Amino acid sequence: MLKQLLAHPLTRGLDLDDPRTTALRRTIIRGKPFLRKLYTEWYAEIRDAIPEGDAPVLELGSGAGFLKDFLPGLITSDVFRVPGLSLVLDGTALPFRTASLRAIALTEVLHHIPDAGAFLGEAARCVRPGGVVVMIEPWVTRWSRFVWGSLHHEPFLPDTPSWTFPTSGPLSGANGALPWILFARDRETFEERFREFEIRSIRVNLPLRYLLSGGVSMRSLMPGWSFAAWRRFESWLTPWMNAVGTFATIVLVRRG
Repeated sequence: MLKQLLAHPLTRGLDLDDPRTTALRRTIIRGKPFLRKLYTEWYAEIRDAIPEGDAPVLELGSGAGFLKDFLPGLITSDVFRVPGLSLVLDGTALPFRTASLRAIALTEVLHHIPDAGAFLGEAARCVRPGGVVVMIEPWVTRWSRFVWGSLHHEPFLPDTPSWTFPTSGPLSGANGALPWILFARDRETFEERFREFEIRSIRVNLPLRYLLSGGVSMRSLMPGWSFAAWRRFESWLTPWMNAVGTFATIVLVRRG
């Protein structure tokens, strides 16, 4: 009932797997001041994590976002055709030469890839030594188990033993706990299987601001002018972020 009351009127009842929904979400992100500020912060963090160089940078799941505003020349992509994209592609079969990319960027995308191991294998092949895979993804904490398990429409299954999941479609299929499973719960397995990558950093963050923004499917709970105050409040929670965060910024570096 609460989710129905808070649902954004533009996306209520729409098919998540319809490309038109993704295009509409682009309008929503740009039109919600609080959420747009959050994406601006995310994109600046992604930009700053990418090493300088001439090799191209690929973004997966670009359809609703505006990372290209921060990274001119960015190769934008998604699993279906949305206006403004460079490519339509499958993240488990990337159409790039070995060691040809400087970076791969993902914002809330990894947990929608039904075979994360296949994607990581392709990323290890395509990213050059010294390059990075930088992701902003949902994370598992005591607080986020409630937020993602009770207030979000996507599956959130921290206890699943597998890195894969059956999918009903490109966006309706998901496991929001998958990034935490890969890089925290099963970290030793990841490091053994993908020795090409070093986990440079995992920064757990955002205990409240994404929830207050309403994301792309719910109404905003706070006006845009309050964003800085909420950011300051969250900074006071830094010592407890591993218990109260809902997202993580994850940076993998391709070894030489």
